[in-house]
Amino acid sequence: MSLRERIGVDIGRKLPLEEAVAWAARHQVRFIDLQLDTGANALGTIDDKRAGAVRTACERHGIRLGLHTASAINVAEYAPYVGEAVERYLEAYVDAAVRLGAGWIVMHAGFHFTSDKEQRMQAGRERLQRVADYAERKGALILLENLNKEPEQAEVHYLAHTVEEWRFYFEAIRSPAFRLSFTVNHAHIVPAGSAGFTDALDMSRVEEVRLADCFRNGYEVHLPPGKGDLDFSDMFRRTEEKGFRGHYMNAFGSLDDMLQGRDELVRLASEASL
Repeated sequence: MSLRERIGVDIGRKLPLEEAVAWAARHQVRFIDLQLDTGANALGTIDDKRAGAVRTACERHGIRLGLHTASAINVAEYAPYVGEAVERYLEAYVDAAVRLGAGWIVMHAGFHFTSDKEQRMQAGRERLQRVADYAERKGALILLENLNKEPEQAEVHYLAHTVEEWRFYFEAIRSPAFRLSFTVNHAHIVPAGSAGFTDALDMSRVEEVRLADCFRNGYEVHLPPGKGDLDFSDMFRRTEEKGFRGHYMNAFGSLDDMLQGRDELVRLASEASL
């Protein structure tokens, strides 16, 4: 499979399931991500008949579908009843993935409120372990994404935004149903940078690399390639040399931006002789 074919598009909530698959087929996009939280794609709307039609369309067009949970859901929640609801939400995504034939579900480590970081991390890791066990029984695959930093003075901070925090989860959860989704722009805004993350990672555990541009040690933005200062040529060289053979996922701007971005990313990769 060519590099261009390996670069997918995160459709998110932009299109209903059926239209998303048709759009991907029309533009020869082999990998897509979708979120199932609201509107026409909300989890409760996907019955067996609808899921079967989507699965058949994906198979016909050679499209690999993934799901992406909302980072606003606090996986690190420890409050009674609320934490249980979060777990049911994550399990519902696993069930939807099985029904739709989705190849992966991107999940997150949650967030903390500065003073309760350790307690939140422990609660989130235990929850992700249970959900990974559930996914293993169901035949689904979870990908844990490294999230973005928030301004230092903020009270709320995403977890797993540094290599050290991310490692807290992926070194402890060794299920075959638990792998990684590496977001290079999130890595680019912390001191280690995307190069530091790539050097520290066992790329055999990385299923997906998510792409957007941004500014070094800056803030959370998702820009088209060339609109920030991320060195995509170096990024491709490092990930490919470390043996990454999974899919990339564009996550910036409009659908047209992400389509056009594939060609620019292939051009940048060619500068690294890929």
